[in-house]
Amino acid sequence: MPFSRHRPHRLASGRTLEITTVADRPELANTDIDAGPWPAFMRHNRISEAYFGRTAETFAETCLVATSDGRAVGDAHAVQLRSRPEFPSGGWEQAVVWAFADAHRRVRPDIACALNISVARDFQGEGVASLLLSALREAAADVGLKALDAPVRPTHKHLEPFAAMSEYAVRTRPDGLPVDPWLRTHVRAGGRIASVAPASWVIAGSLAEWRSWTGLRFDRSGPVVVAGALVPVACDVAAGQAVYVEPNVWVRHQFSTD
Repeated sequence: MPFSRHRPHRLASGRTLEITTVADRPELANTDIDAGPWPAFMRHNRISEAYFGRTAETFAETCLVATSDGRAVGDAHAVQLRSRPEFPSGGWEQAVVWAFADAHRRVRPDIACALNISVARDFQGEGVASLLLSALREAAADVGLKALDAPVRPTHKHLEPFAAMSEYAVRTRPDGLPVDPWLRTHVRAGGRIASVAPASWVIAGSLAEWRSWTGLRFDRSGPVVVAGALVPVACDVAAGQAVYVEPNVWVRHQFSTD
C-alpha cells in the first residue's frame, strides 16, 4: 500500500492527524510551522540557506506534511542520494550537497537522509514527531530506497556543551535505550546509532553578528557557551570572528541489504 494512502492517526487529545507526501500535496510545500523558539544563530548555516528551500520540490516523495483539520502542524524533509562507503564527517551539510549533486547528475539514489522533523508547538507532546519519523521510513521504502539515514541533533546535548558527542551518544538507560530522548525515539523506530558526524552544521560569523544573534559579548578568545548550542562556539577576537561547529549523531534505519 503506498504510503500516502495510510489512514489518519488519532492522537491522545482526540485530534486527527493526516500525513502525506509533498508529491501528493504540493500546495503544502514549505508551509511555515510554528515549532516554538529556535536559537537565532542556528538560522545562519550557509548550506541550509543555499539548498533547504529547494528540498521539497526536488525530493517531493520523501518530504512530508502533517495536517489536522486542514492546517499544517508538522513536516519532515529528507533528501535522496547514492550511498557512500562511509558516513560523512560533514553530516547534514555533506549529505545535502551530495544529494543535490546526485540529482543534478541524474545519479540513481539508494538511500534517503532526513534533514528535519518539525512539529507545531500546540501539537508537541502527542507523539507527532515519532509518527513523522515512521512515515519518513515508510516513504523512503516505498520509493525503493534501502535505508533512511539521519544526522540526529540530540535533544538534551545542549545541557552538556563540554561533553564529547562520542561519549554522549552511547549513554544508555538500564533498559538499553539511549538516554537522550530524540536518539531514543530513533532507536525505538528501528534505527541504529552508527557514528558521530563531528562537523555536521557549521556557522561562521563576525563577532558583531554573533553578538546580535546571542546577546553575548564575545570579547575574549576561546570557547563561548551559547544557549541552545550543543558545543561551545570558538571565538577568535584577533581575527574578529567566531565559528560554531556542531556535531551530530548518524543513525541508520535499514530497510534492505540490496
